Amino acid sequence: MPDHMDFFDQVYEVTKRIPPGRVTTYGAIASCLGSPQAARTVGWAMNVSHLQPGFVPAHRVVNRIGLLTGKHHFRHPGLMQELLESEGIIVIDDRVRDFAGLFWDPCKELI
Repeated sequence: MPDHMDFFDQVYEVTKRIPPGRVTTYGAIASCLGSPQAARTVGWAMNVSHLQPGFVPAHRVVNRIGLLTGKHHFRHPGLMQELLESEGIIVIDDRVRDFAGLFWDPCKELI
């Protein structure tokens, strides 16, 4: 990512590359951007991603065990799950089923 980009902008650029039907984590994005301790900051970026121009698929970013911890930052708490399910992802009790199989690692995919 270009050095001049704000960290949130870099987060959004990575998030926009997550393929439909796949998920990644706050920590994976932070690590990919060279700031492995910044998972919480990635979460803050996701919380305000709806204010960005264009579509940022924040629903594809979950916590390290596949929980939909960001669901309260969508228009309604069920929307994150609805968006994931519309892409074929099964969510049970706010957790992505087959999380390991659906995990998209930006550090490996964006080389």
